[in-house]
Amino acid sequence: MISSEPVAAATNLDANLLEKIKAFISTAKSAAADGLTWAEFADLMLALLRLVIPAIDAAKFVSGPEKKAFALKAVGKLFDAVADKAVPVALWPIWLIVRPAVRSLVIAMASGAVEQLLPLVRG
Repeated sequence: MISSEPVAAATNLDANLLEKIKAFISTAKSAAADGLTWAEFADLMLALLRLVIPAIDAAKFVSGPEKKAFALKAVGKLFDAVADKAVPVALWPIWLIVRPAVRSLVIAMASGAVEQLLPLVRG
C-alpha cells in the first residue's frame, strides 16, 4: 500500500496539523517518484483525508464549511505534488490541457469523500 509510508511519517510527528500534512505530502512525493497509478493516488487521497478530518473536526473555532475547505485544500496540494507521476510521458501534451479539469474532478470526489468519512470519524 503506497499510503503506509506517508501515513507513518505524518502520525509519528508531535506537530501541528499543517506540519503533518507537509510530512505526508513530502513522503508521498518520494514514494511516487518512480510513478503512480490513479488507484494509488486515490489511496493517498483517502489516507490524507483520514489524517486531516479527525483533526479539523475537533477544532471548535472553525465553522463546518471552513473545515471542509481546509481538507479540500490539502487534497489539492497532494494533487499538485504527485498527480503528474500518474500520467504516461506520451500523454503529457493532453495532460497539460486536461490537468485543471482533472484537478477539479479530484477535488469534487474528495468533497464527496469528506461527506462519507465525517460520520465514520464522529461515530
